[in-house]
Amino acid sequence: MSYYRILGLEKEPFSTSPDPEFFYQSKEHKSALYRLRVAIELKRGLSLILGDVGAGKTTLSRKLSQLLRADPGMIMAVVLNPMYETEEEFLADMAARFHVSVTSDKAGADGLNKLDYMKAIEKFLFEKGVEENQTIVVLIDEAQKLNNGCLEILRSLLNYETNEYKILQLILMGQMELLPQISCIKNLWDRIALKYVINSLEESEVKELINFRLRQAGYVSRYPLFSDNAIGAIHNYTQGYPRRIAMLCHDALEYLVMHKKEIADKNVIQELIQKDVKPVKQQVS
Repeated sequence: MSYYRILGLEKEPFSTSPDPEFFYQSKEHKSALYRLRVAIELKRGLSLILGDVGAGKTTLSRKLSQLLRADPGMIMAVVLNPMYETEEEFLADMAARFHVSVTSDKAGADGLNKLDYMKAIEKFLFEKGVEENQTIVVLIDEAQKLNNGCLEILRSLLNYETNEYKILQLILMGQMELLPQISCIKNLWDRIALKYVINSLEESEVKELINFRLRQAGYVSRYPLFSDNAIGAIHNYTQGYPRRIAMLCHDALEYLVMHKKEIADKNVIQELIQKDVKPVKQQVS
């Protein structure tokens, strides 16, 4: 039997996989999600979402993707690991994701070049985004992995617009180092319609996140699995980052099962923290 069933749960509550079902909408994530949807609805072009590792950006992206894909007027592509070696490779992937047919203007050409891809994608954007009035969205997670050549390509694609709106809706989600990377490309920086930084959770939100995930996993007992002082210890150690919270809470539930305890209190959390902290080796002078 899985450990979580022993605790009265129907499924794993603290997986670190970005499952939209377990997306807790803190005030930060709720605001980011709302502002993204407004920016897309108004077709404002480029949105930039930043946050440290484990802040919940990927889960936010999955939730947004789930909502947008349910709209028949949306055409969406999601890139999870944008490590492209060349601009042509990036453009080829974009064309494939949107099922765009690309041909060369040069008879007998050995291969497709950047201009071939750009012309085909431009045609696709105008056909779908203007003639058929659909909203075309590209969401790139881990966008700090994009090289400058790919960012320049995105800048060029954002040039496609009507008098009223941008044809391509681009969402870049990345770690904080993406900010200086984009700021160096002035013509791209000036096109950002939405900039939002996701901060870590407050202690009250840590409690809400834990209880929300437990409820989503089927926990219905009137007795809490985590005491208030345990939640305080979790917040202090994880600094309010959702991924770290999930990992520590997972370990805590396993601890309860292994030691036949009913509640994770501060002592349980501190014991787990001590096991997690690696001893620092003393330097020999």
